[in-house]
Amino acid sequence: MHIARAARRTEYPARFQLVAAMNPCPCGWAGDISGRCNCNVEMIQRYRGRISGPILDRIDLHVHVQRLPAAELRPDAARGECSSHVRERVTAARNRQLSRAGTINSRLQPRELARDCRLEAQDQLLLETAVERLQLSARAMHRILRVARTIADLDPDLDDGSDIATAHLGEALGYRPATPYA
Repeated sequence: MHIARAARRTEYPARFQLVAAMNPCPCGWAGDISGRCNCNVEMIQRYRGRISGPILDRIDLHVHVQRLPAAELRPDAARGECSSHVRERVTAARNRQLSRAGTINSRLQPRELARDCRLEAQDQLLLETAVERLQLSARAMHRILRVARTIADLDPDLDDGSDIATAHLGEALGYRPATPYA
């Protein structure tokens, strides 16, 4: 992090991973299938506007989490992939990134994105269309490419770190908010 003030410039280390959560609206029920939200559009926009657009633009993954049905909370309910398998896939993906670029995808510079995040012509058009329609910044576009590259690296069907597929790009686009920031 660089701070410049009164003809002085100071640099502080600031490499970190932010994991944050917030309610979708003041009452917390917007988007829930119960229909219990009592907030109007203006209230929701004001609430979401409390976090600045530039801050939100720097968050790579925006995930809306629905309330789980009670049956899924039972001890005998079916579970997803176990943590040890996820750890193995993540380790393999990181190793793939390090051997390809000498760094992890989140640290790729825009110049390196062109080399390591190749898209087919129709996928490039998809990305450009999404950038225009969702009014995304260049920063957001670069973040989408990094996320798509990571999704491709995690894909068990791709052993060689080949190009980003349409499905990888589509998933990465799905992690961006559907509307511009308030």
